[in-house]
Amino acid sequence: MADTPAQIDLSGQDWLHANGLQRLFDALEKAGAEARAVGGAVRNSLVSVPVADVDIATTARPEDVIAAVNAAGLKPIPTGVDHGTVTVLSEGEAYEVTTLRRDVETFGRQAKVVFGSDWIEDAKRRDFTLNAIYADRAGTLFDPLGGVPDCLAGRVRFIGNPEGRIREDYLRILRFFRIHATYGKGKLDPEGLAACARLQEGLQTLSSERIGAEMKRLLPASGGSSVVPEMAQKGILHQVLLQDADTDVYCRLHGYAAIRNTPIPFTTYLVALIGLSESTLRKVAERLRLSNRELDHMLSVAKAAETQSTSNPPIDPRLQLYHFGAVASLQAAFLSFSAHEHVSSADGLSDCQEAFLSALENEELPVFPIQGKDLISAGMAPGPEIGAALKKLENIWIAGGLKQGRSELLKLAVTT
Repeated sequence: MADTPAQIDLSGQDWLHANGLQRLFDALEKAGAEARAVGGAVRNSLVSVPVADVDIATTARPEDVIAAVNAAGLKPIPTGVDHGTVTVLSEGEAYEVTTLRRDVETFGRQAKVVFGSDWIEDAKRRDFTLNAIYADRAGTLFDPLGGVPDCLAGRVRFIGNPEGRIREDYLRILRFFRIHATYGKGKLDPEGLAACARLQEGLQTLSSERIGAEMKRLLPASGGSSVVPEMAQKGILHQVLLQDADTDVYCRLHGYAAIRNTPIPFTTYLVALIGLSESTLRKVAERLRLSNRELDHMLSVAKAAETQSTSNPPIDPRLQLYHFGAVASLQAAFLSFSAHEHVSSADGLSDCQEAFLSALENEELPVFPIQGKDLISAGMAPGPEIGAALKKLENIWIAGGLKQGRSELLKLAVTT
């Protein structure tokens, strides 16, 4: 077992003392099994990142896990019994409980596993050393592969031979970059990077859904601006998007988001990478199997950014809000700032940029003050003429800077 500094344990972590988790530990131990938390919860705790969920590794076989939790009054859900995983509902929380395993044959995600009781063998089949750290119910760490020092230093290293780990599941190429973008420090591990570059064509064997899900987490990650250019330089980003990408705009967008402490959704980062062309955006949305809502957001942001970049003089923020809404307008503003090569986000936001953003954030969303029923009440006969009149009045209202009120527009409707 790798040495773990004596002063490091997780005994003070709130999630470890949750009633649901402690009941689960009780149930497994009563059945004669060992159980430890593993993976993300342990890793995140070591680097002071919030814990979203807790995975448990155990010496109990899946059928014994089900029997043990049933006996304890908890609810088992056989989500992946063939691969040793049972989801357990305890005190309203869901915990994935997986039997210790070792791979005997690997076929991408369809690995043939043998259940066992050897913690080191279980650790060796995981992806990265920082994901192969275990903690018992008291918070005592078990670190068989040197994951703690790697985790604390921000080193993302494959376990064993990087190519072997990747061939087991080519999604680990994207996970290598995503984990580093989230937890890494400094440069990417050279052996891991080289292996990802050599085996990048394996990404084409993966489903679009799996690739899309990983990219949704990678692009907004705090370290995305350091790893995504590396992905592009090695050709890996092209394997993912099947399109050329502009990482300069993407990196500047990351910079502006950090300066303003504004969260940017992955869809806007995707527009930054591939540009404003509707046809290209649709192709990439299909490639990554994005939802219609996600595609609509990309198209709205792209159209709003195009409007901002082509307006001379600069577009009125209220008009931008009226046409595209608050969310798309704000995202488009950051995107437009990032598109100018002569401006670096490292220089900060200009007074004009700050004023524009403030207006988008603080202005009320403009609402066209006239409806069809208003025109009918004013004496206009129902029919297709109502729609044409509304459109004409809307154009007048827009040309006037969205300033005319309801009564003024109604007078215009009557006299024109």
